[in-house]
Amino acid sequence: MKVFRYPADRVPTALIVSLTVCDLLVFWLVQSPYLVVAWMLCVVPFKTGSCAFNHHHQHVQTFYKTWLNRLLEVVYGLQTGISTNAWVLHHNLGHHLNYLDQTKDESAWKDEKGNTMGVFRYTMTIALTGYWRAYQVGKRHPRHQKGFLAAGSLIMVLLLALFWVNWFNALVLFLIPMAWGLVETSWHTFYHHAGLDSDDHFHASHNVMHRWYNVFTGNLGYHTAHHVKPGLHWSKLPEYHATIADRIPPELFVEPCIPFRWFPDRSRVTPKTAKLPTELAAGDTVVASENQGALSF
Repeated sequence: MKVFRYPADRVPTALIVSLTVCDLLVFWLVQSPYLVVAWMLCVVPFKTGSCAFNHHHQHVQTFYKTWLNRLLEVVYGLQTGISTNAWVLHHNLGHHLNYLDQTKDESAWKDEKGNTMGVFRYTMTIALTGYWRAYQVGKRHPRHQKGFLAAGSLIMVLLLALFWVNWFNALVLFLIPMAWGLVETSWHTFYHHAGLDSDDHFHASHNVMHRWYNVFTGNLGYHTAHHVKPGLHWSKLPEYHATIADRIPPELFVEPCIPFRWFPDRSRVTPKTAKLPTELAAGDTVVASENQGALSF
């Protein structure tokens, strides 16, 4: 019986779930506040990577079985601060459908006067309003709204239970990393699109070819390919990117954020164009609909 829809998800999912298991062991077994803080500081960078794979999961579900997807989303919620269907509503059905129109984009990088926001203002605006925006989008998509509200309530109950058992460990091991994950995700989104005012999908995203950045984020650097084919699994993005690379302006290939730009890498050359894979031969149409990435109870 097949469990994973794509074999590439096996390793990152195992690592992400193991991280939460370790968090719970530290929560129950470690009483020293110094050791608890030290553990949190060691693992919070890896939870940033979990944010990327949470994003991927809510575009293309990891498992065949719905109940396994729901369990994984609890893990993601406790690691990244972004629960079931929050990505689907805010990102898939808000940002992806409207990112070329800054008056409608739920992750808009322009302010009310049409100027590009500063990175700090943008980050805090999206982080603080993200759940409210997801809720508003959910009014138009009640099927996803149901899962969004149910899963959000479950995460809240679990957090309250953890705080009741040990408030300090719950704060350090769960709440602070969750808040950090939400802010980090918002900050990262700014650099994907800020300043790229275009009605052309091939001119509206920055791309990062750095190998280790893409290992850590599940190929999130192939961002134009992701926006043209948002329903394409993350493991397939490099292959598809190779077929469209010549349509992306050279200036949209950028260096990764710190610390990845400090890592040596020999794969920063833009891949040459290649023959379009058979499964993508339908063309370059942007696919982002209510069914794409649908996660509901």
